[in-house]
Amino acid sequence: MQAAEKISITMTSEQLRAVRESVAAGEYASTSEVLRDAVRLWQRQRQEDAERLNAIRARIRRSLDDPRPDLTGEEVQSNLDALFAEAEAEAEAENTVKTGDKRA
Repeated sequence: MQAAEKISITMTSEQLRAVRESVAAGEYASTSEVLRDAVRLWQRQRQEDAERLNAIRARIRRSLDDPRPDLTGEEVQSNLDALFAEAEAEAEAENTVKTGDKRA
């Protein structure tokens, strides 16, 4: 385990109450443990965000480097309209199944 350093932080009363309630409920052994867990979660989220951003950048790069012909605005709109219509139909079908509506 790495050497620990002591810091001072400022929290709202709601945040501090949530931390203390979590310790009192036995979810954590101490307020320090709550904050260490929060920092680990924050670090993991930052890493995941960076990975998603890198994936998006890679997709953009692949798209820019794609030798296939570009689509016209009308073609893009037509493709999007078809995609949204398909998604709406799937959502409607799913809603019909969930509600038991037999009218579909």
